[in-house]
Order: sequence, then C-alpha cells, then structure tokens
Amino acid sequence: MKRLLVLLICLGLFACKSESTPKQPSFNKPKPELVDGRYNVAFLIMDGVYNTELTAPFDIFQHTIFRENIKAMNTFTVAKTSDPVRTFEGMYLLPDFNYTTDSIPKIDILVVPSAEHHLDTDLEDEVMINFVKEVDKEAQFITSHCDGAFVLAKAGLLNNSVSTTFPSDIDAMKEMFPNLDIRKDVLFVHDGKYITSAGGAKSFEAALYLCEFLYGKDIAQSLAGGLVIDWDLENVPHLVID
Repeated sequence: MKRLLVLLICLGLFACKSESTPKQPSFNKPKPELVDGRYNVAFLIMDGVYNTELTAPFDIFQHTIFRENIKAMNTFTVAKTSDPVRTFEGMYLLPDFNYTTDSIPKIDILVVPSAEHHLDTDLEDEVMINFVKEVDKEAQFITSHCDGAFVLAKAGLLNNSVSTTFPSDIDAMKEMFPNLDIRKDVLFVHDGKYITSAGGAKSFEAALYLCEFLYGKDIAQSLAGGLVIDWDLENVPHLVID
C-alpha cells in the first residue's frame, strides 16, 4: 500500500511538472526586404562556414544602402536548410532562404565564403554544387573567399578562368584541379564574372574591389572609411584579367 501511495505521488508530481514546463516557442524568421532596383547579393552558408569570409563582404555590401545615387545591394543568406547553421567559430545563423524549398529571388551576385569542409565532404554535396551551377547561369558576378574557390572549381566555373585561394591551400587546389590556372602572391583575382580571394581579413579588400569596380573609387573609399579600413587599390596585390 505504501509503495502504491508513493508511486501515485510521484506520478502526480511528474504531471504537475510537465504541465508547468513551458513549450519552447517556434520562431519564424521573416524574409528580408528586397528593394527593387538593387543588386540581389546572396551569401551561401552551411555548417562550418568561417565568420570572417562571411561577415567581411556582408558588411561592405550591406553598407551600400547608406550611399546615395548608386545601385545599392540587397544582402541575404541562402542555405540547403531552414535550420540554424553553426559557423566554424560557433555562431549560429538562421538562413534567409532555403534554396531547396523556398522561392529564391534572382541572384545578381553570389558570394561563396569558405567553410570547414570545402576541401572534402562539401565538394560531394551535389545539391549544393548544382545550386551554384544554376545561379551562375544568370548571375553577373560569382565571388569566393578563401577555400570557397574549391566550390567554384568543383562546379566547373573556373575551367577557363584564372583564380586564387587561401595561400596555404593553393598547392592542394592545384593538385585537386590540375587543369586550372591558380595564382600565388595575390590577394584576389578578377577574371570575367569571377572574383576569387585569399580570404581571411583580406575578404574586405576583395569586396571593396567589387564596389570600386561597380561604383567607382570615391564610393569604395567611403565604404572603407565607414568601417575604418585603409583602402587604396594600387597598394593591394591583385590581378585583373582583361
């Protein structure tokens, strides 16, 4: 009898606790506002994406909305999931668009930041690689930072272009893609619609270069000044293929 009484008390306490435990609220992230007449700039993110290669160009491009008389940029993230993506450094990001289920706006500029597995398992992700290929058909520019160049190479985008990547991974990229023209001793390469950069903090420079290419030197210097970056294209080792 005592055992039965104890059991009933425990069950009662468990029921009370269950009823009093609040449910975790669901969060539906609103889609970003895309202003007509701007460039649509998508940032491809996935687990293991590196903070700097993502946030550096994002900062530069997003700040174009505060400049007058230019075609500014709508910035947003795209991923193969709607779930939070964990960066290599441990930040969690909620993608703006899931490119496998959402209706994706036309992408004018695709940014491919580096991620932890861009030299191995990410290159086996056919869905992601095919997405990059599809975007390339209509995009005006495809840019990569650090090992994001491996994704572009795997998608076949760099077959006829000069490129670069993270300095210590250049030899690995040459070994993996022996037919590509991959350059050392430059921070970024612009060949046609493709801009590949060494990444890291130099991702700022590659993003500023694209802004200077699109908007002119004064706007690029203004964007750099707003982020306290010294910017002078002539002092940045780079290569532009005519």
